[in-house]
Amino acid sequence: MGFKVLIPQDVSKVGKDYLLERGYEIKMGKSITVEQMIKDVEDCDAILARTAMFPADVLRAGKKLKVIARHGVGVDNIDLKTAEELGIWVTNAPLSNANSVAEHTIGFIIASARNFVRCDKEFKAGNFEIRNKLNGYDLEGKILGLIGLGRIGTMVAKKASLGLDMKVVGYDPYLTQDDVIPQIELINDWEYVFKNSDFISLHMPATEKTKGIVGMKEFEMMKSTAYFINCARGEVVNEPDLIEALKTNKIAGAALDVFSVEPLPKDSPLFGLDNLIITPHNAALTKEATMRMALHAAIGIDEVLSGKRPSWPVNNPKIK
Repeated sequence: MGFKVLIPQDVSKVGKDYLLERGYEIKMGKSITVEQMIKDVEDCDAILARTAMFPADVLRAGKKLKVIARHGVGVDNIDLKTAEELGIWVTNAPLSNANSVAEHTIGFIIASARNFVRCDKEFKAGNFEIRNKLNGYDLEGKILGLIGLGRIGTMVAKKASLGLDMKVVGYDPYLTQDDVIPQIELINDWEYVFKNSDFISLHMPATEKTKGIVGMKEFEMMKSTAYFINCARGEVVNEPDLIEALKTNKIAGAALDVFSVEPLPKDSPLFGLDNLIITPHNAALTKEATMRMALHAAIGIDEVLSGKRPSWPVNNPKIK
């Protein structure tokens, strides 16, 4: 075929094998700086992209570039407008990690309700009596409010409702009740969901419209006993407002897998909060999901370079 695929950050072997078996040449990137990727992409027909930033300068440097396949779902690290203008397909892997992120979210809900992290810390320090001082609570009958009802939000709803007997309400301005599963009560009132839920879980993309959409106004609406969970994108939350809400106990606690700046700076106030659980943006990084992400990204590359319309397109470019 003579096609070359740039992989700036390593991926699971199954994805690379898929490409090699079909005759593609793989070029491993030297680094993920914009300057280096501009050099690396010059002779490449495709990019298998993970978390590095792919601004216009990188895309324009790829004179032969026909497709950028995202290893995962979010594409906020790719300049979609420029890709569209240059006739470059952008694909993602929406079926690869939805269940993994949904399971992580459920884990956050249980860990928050039962104080797993704080009890673990105290017990290891010799405080057995923490069992009588820090009581958790049952999830049966509690209200889970979901903001965003795509694949992940829907999976969380199923697991919470059918597995934990929680009541699930959801907010998604793009859907009607007929569009959602029976386990979700669709609420078209943003404030109602925040005011009445025992847990709020975000499942929305980071866009210009959603950036910083959740802030102090929302935290002040929430019950003082409620928990806030974000496994979506850090940019959709006003992080200083969340820190203040946690410090002043406006809400009971939070659990975050994503942050406004990643990696999280070592001096971030988030590290010092006892009522917060944090994980290093690894909700989607199970062994199974990383294999699916690599494979599905490779499939997207092969489809485009074989002259087919990709199964999971993010844009619809004018082909050059």
